[in-house]
Amino acid sequence: MDKLKKFELMEKISRELEDIRNSQQAVLEKIAKVEVDNIELGDKTIESKIPEIYSRTADNSEAILEILNSFQEKTDEFGSKNNIDQLKQQQEIDNMK
Repeated sequence: MDKLKKFELMEKISRELEDIRNSQQAVLEKIAKVEVDNIELGDKTIESKIPEIYSRTADNSEAILEILNSFQEKTDEFGSKNNIDQLKQQQEIDNMK
């Protein structure tokens, strides 16, 4: 795999990780809403299970964020080290020919 294709794949994975993180945040918000709505309802099963589900989901969200930050750093370093901007410009020139 050439350097430009590898960088593009790394960027794609970063976007996918960001999407997963955003999805996890949405799930956390929904869980919290269920917990708040259940205060009025008082369902014992929801009351006993939701805090644990929220906690596990929050832990997963943190882990995803750690992976995302680390991977974005690697992607940026790879891009700088391999002069990706110049490779993209050269590819555009080559495509015009």
